[in-house]
Amino acid sequence: MAMRENSTGLQEIKHIVIADAVLIVAMSLTLTGGVFALSGGNFLKTFLPILPIAAIAVTLSFVLHELMHKFVAQHYGAIAGFRTSPNGLVITLLTGAFGFLLGIPGATVIFAHNFTQKENGIVSLAGPLTNFVIFGIAIALFYVMAPATSSYLYETLSIIIFISILLAFFNMLPVFPLDGSKVLAWNKPIYFSTIGIIFVLMMLFTPIPLTTIIFMLVIALFFSLFYRVRI
Repeated sequence: MAMRENSTGLQEIKHIVIADAVLIVAMSLTLTGGVFALSGGNFLKTFLPILPIAAIAVTLSFVLHELMHKFVAQHYGAIAGFRTSPNGLVITLLTGAFGFLLGIPGATVIFAHNFTQKENGIVSLAGPLTNFVIFGIAIALFYVMAPATSSYLYETLSIIIFISILLAFFNMLPVFPLDGSKVLAWNKPIYFSTIGIIFVLMMLFTPIPLTTIIFMLVIALFFSLFYRVRI
């Protein structure tokens, strides 16, 4: 699956669509407690209504995150494109089915012969910062529109806020090959200020238990081991 040029061709679009679809289903399952919570009429009552909401939130947070990696890498003269991971797709679906999510459906693959540490750090930072911008826009809309918003739009904005900031925080963890490890290697003040701000905002607007943060660290370490085995 070598990439010979920077254009977003049909093959790359196919990979992005597949990864996005799998992540949408997995996220919907996670938000509804997994397949064991969908017995009887719960499938129609909970899973189907959450599916379009998850589609909006995941597509904004995940696809734009990956595309920003691609575009910034191209700016520095690299060849870049998104590719799915067959094993990652399976893991994403299986974990979602059990009510928790290890979302590793694929990643933006970058080929560069002369990337500096700074350029690699900036490319890596572009993804989480994109999630941060999405979070900021969603927060602003949430509070501006809250008095007159419908319950469906209210829930959509809430899930966008949750997923975008959570994805930003997870990707900024200093565990290879996550974005945070490359940002940390490039510039420690930028790394710690960025993850610090993201962490504070995450705790303020989407209060997450300490056990969930520990769980994310475990997932990140597992992801690192999985990645190392793959290469």
